[in-house]
Amino acid sequence: MKRILVTGGAGFIGSHLCERLLNENNEVICLDNYFTGSRDNIVHLINNPRFELVRHDVINPFMAEVDEIYNLACPASPVHYQYNAIKTIKTSIMGAINMLGLAKRTKATILQASTSEVYGDPAVHPQHESYWGNVNPIGIRSCYDEGKRCAETLFMDYHRQNEVDIKIVRIFNTYGPRMHPQDGRVVSNFIVQALQNKDLTIYGDGKQTRSFQYVDDLVEGMMRMMNTPKSFIGPVNIGNPHEFTMLELAEKIIQLTRSSSKITFLPLPSDDPKQRRPNISLAKKMLKDWEPKIQLEEGLKKTIAYFKEKQKT
Repeated sequence: MKRILVTGGAGFIGSHLCERLLNENNEVICLDNYFTGSRDNIVHLINNPRFELVRHDVINPFMAEVDEIYNLACPASPVHYQYNAIKTIKTSIMGAINMLGLAKRTKATILQASTSEVYGDPAVHPQHESYWGNVNPIGIRSCYDEGKRCAETLFMDYHRQNEVDIKIVRIFNTYGPRMHPQDGRVVSNFIVQALQNKDLTIYGDGKQTRSFQYVDDLVEGMMRMMNTPKSFIGPVNIGNPHEFTMLELAEKIIQLTRSSSKITFLPLPSDDPKQRRPNISLAKKMLKDWEPKIQLEEGLKKTIAYFKEKQKT
């Protein structure tokens, strides 16, 4: 049994991670300030005697005795991270400093949930870990993009200077149950609109592409990364390499929801990447042949069922 801290543990991804860690008989401390996370996501875990919920903002130091730390705390959708851009970048940077300090003191292994956004609007496709990216440091998305890039820098410097045992994963678009219905991300947007028979809004011409990873595949990848040898620190892309246009995604969701929705087009937001797809050859090699198991249609059906149930409550 390990004692594991998950920052952002009441969020979409964090709640699934907490659940899986508990199922494997670990003690879990879930840290969240509820800016985008919700007690609803982890209410089914609260009575578990190995689960501890703490309301806390990672901008402030936190003390506990732990074996492992998963640092997920940070709003991840443009709607939320642009709401308070300064707080977003502080969360990434100060959160990393505080959690790295905790890892240094307790000699815990710490995993940073970084993002495909570190590649910006990529000039290399698909993206591999050695690509340095094409990021606008002064754009409206940079509070998130650059915050995560700086967090990676801090992780590497704590490792080189203080020998902290670190892991870095770069997460590509992830979807599934417990997504925030108003988070502005494309999968949740389309599903909510389709279930209400409203027009699905596509920004740009709909030809821009993304790859979509189901949350269970991500959690599996993160846990395998945490358990790699100390000599392997990453960064590692964790994502689904199957690529879809926004138009294809919208049409698939209309079909699966049997919606009467139409598709409308709006201008593309500033700094929005035109394509995004991971090269996952390193993950396959280093994470015990990890690769996504749940493909888009199966994952969308599970996510649609969750949003249908949420509409009833």
